Amino acid sequence: MPAAANAPRDARFRRARAAIYVILLAGYVLSFVHRIAPAAIAGELTQAFAINSALLGTLAATYFFVYTLLQIPTGVLADTLGPRLIVTVGALVAGAGSLLFGLAPVWEVAALGRTLVGVGVAVFFVALLKICASWFPADRFATLNGITMLAGNLGAVAAGAPLAWLITVASWRSVFVGLGLVSLVIGALTWIIVRDRPEQRGYEPLASGTATPAGVPWMRALAQVLRNRATWPGLFINIGVGGSYLAFGGLWAVPYLRDVYGLSQTVAAQHASLLLLGVAFGALIVGLASDRLRNRRGVMRAYTCLFALSWLPWIFHATPPLWASYAWFFLMGSLIPGFMLTWTIVKEVNPPEQAGMAISVVNVGIFLGTALLQPLVGAVLDAGRARGDLAGGWDQAIWLLAGSAAFGAFCTLFIRETGKGR
Repeated sequence: MPAAANAPRDARFRRARAAIYVILLAGYVLSFVHRIAPAAIAGELTQAFAINSALLGTLAATYFFVYTLLQIPTGVLADTLGPRLIVTVGALVAGAGSLLFGLAPVWEVAALGRTLVGVGVAVFFVALLKICASWFPADRFATLNGITMLAGNLGAVAAGAPLAWLITVASWRSVFVGLGLVSLVIGALTWIIVRDRPEQRGYEPLASGTATPAGVPWMRALAQVLRNRATWPGLFINIGVGGSYLAFGGLWAVPYLRDVYGLSQTVAAQHASLLLLGVAFGALIVGLASDRLRNRRGVMRAYTCLFALSWLPWIFHATPPLWASYAWFFLMGSLIPGFMLTWTIVKEVNPPEQAGMAISVVNVGIFLGTALLQPLVGAVLDAGRARGDLAGGWDQAIWLLAGSAAFGAFCTLFIRETGKGR
């Protein structure tokens, strides 16, 4: 047997793919910090730029709108140009955007910076999953998704209570300037170390067809993904579940707990951090369970239904003791990651050379849902405040978020799986 055939199993190969995975994972973690940070500094942003709730929601959602628009182009680029190039460029753009956001004198400039951050980090996730599909065996894909989500949400946790504490000793502007510099370093490391496929390092490929074959136009490949009916349910699941999760955990959880339950900024941020911590560890359990049980759809349905039901205490105005509300936020978070199995399923119901495009299509749903819900919740709250009924505004907002989660759970009924990768 040629030496190259054994190459994927040697220690050098494992070190090479670990280094590549960790660098791209660092970029993904950074994208989560940017995604969640407005929740911890909502009050500071409102004061710094003299804006109301609707404009705050729009400022936070700017990231998600551009992230949404770029998901499918990112999938195309990941399958054509490759993860190395697009992550390098994306990290540099995100770094510039973060610096601009941190130094912005007015909210319009801050929105431009936030837009550039969204443009830059939009490439990280799809590129990372493309790397996983090329460098790791198929039967480890869902587990790697879980590890990826664990790390990403730990980054989100760092953007919650720890960031809320950090801005009490340092300016929020300094934090975003620092994040911009970290992003620039990640871009440089990506270009130096990351390679798209094992054969670019002289190893045997682990999977056939992880790059778009020569002579197949990307538009035809994308059309094949879009014509596949099995692609679409995951998009709507992500709009409902992913959208409600990020709209709440990424912006409105802290103001909700502060306005409705009278919690301090720090205690409210701790609740948001526990929600994200629950997502982190729940993601790892979902990925492992899916691979071990060889069942994507059943695990997804159970988790999404339970997440929809977890909104009931807030709908019915429960007033639990502090320890119980902490525990419930962690539980809610642990039930959220059922939606992440959409990435594994859509990869398995489409040809492997179109993995990046397929994942990007369903990933659109997460950020489209968030981009719609964040400003919509803000508008509902402004309307409630205008009529002197902020509590009623929050009731409507919670129903809106819970209804979105229930919609996502309902859409799991239309998911099918092929069993590939088991």
